[in-house]
Amino acid sequence: MSVTGLDKDLDNLTLTLVADFAAPAERVWRLWSDPRQLERWWGPPAFPATVEEHDLTPGGDVTYYMTGPEGERYRGWWRVATVDAPRSLEFTDGFADADGVPDAAMPTTANRVTLTEHDGGTRLEMRAVFDTTEQMDRLMMMGMDEGLREAAGQMDALLTG
Repeated sequence: MSVTGLDKDLDNLTLTLVADFAAPAERVWRLWSDPRQLERWWGPPAFPATVEEHDLTPGGDVTYYMTGPEGERYRGWWRVATVDAPRSLEFTDGFADADGVPDAAMPTTANRVTLTEHDGGTRLEMRAVFDTTEQMDRLMMMGMDEGLREAAGQMDALLTG
């Protein structure tokens, strides 16, 4: 598995995933920049994603939903802050209601993805920052940490396939 670390830092309110791939940064970047590739890994295997809107430019939006085993849909959104292809991406990630409207009652996270050269391949680091301990606890109780590990664990097959 490509995921080499998943660190929950309660003092700094961060969750950091590290994954190493035997592929160049440009190829790993396409897993983010191509909506059809993004939906093949964004979400745990039992909750595949469908990307509806994909504007990976500063100020742009990405909207998606994950479909659960019983057909239920869980909607989410990103608001893109910065893009430095193929090296970094920053976005806010949140939940949406059934109509795709951001759900202000649910926590959001500020995310930074960086791709760097590592051992002849690429190291991906994704850091999610939470606003409060309560928000971090709520998302961990919902399984965000394990879901992120499972989702990123699907990237290898896409890079070698």
